Amino acid sequence: MTDPALVLAKLTTLTDHVARMERRRPASVDEFRGDVDRQDALALSVVVALQEAADIALHIASDEGWGVAGSYAESFTLLAQHRVITLELAERMASIASLRNRVAHGYGTVDVERIWREVPAGIATLRQFAAAIASYLGDAS
Repeated sequence: MTDPALVLAKLTTLTDHVARMERRRPASVDEFRGDVDRQDALALSVVVALQEAADIALHIASDEGWGVAGSYAESFTLLAQHRVITLELAERMASIASLRNRVAHGYGTVDVERIWREVPAGIATLRQFAAAIASYLGDAS
């Protein structure tokens, strides 16, 4: 059985970092390109928010006996297979996982303009994921 307190704690961290992403993304790519501290801060929030989302997905799938995912993307697919989230949301979450992986594993070569472009859709997707998980917890209790 899924531990709601653990998932809610992770949701809190996730939503906090989504709000930070929103605050940290400047209005223009030129401003972002010229501010390495802001680049670092935004990249960190991308990593933390997605990591929390993946931890939630892995936790639920494991606790519910749905299997062990081989990747973050697969963890979201497992949730979709069990109607916790939609398949379309799982695919968008996999895309954010790809962004997280580029930041975490190739930080020195990450295209900051690409991060700047992808963050708005990532924010919306992460918010939708958080709402779906909160709904799942409400339904599960």
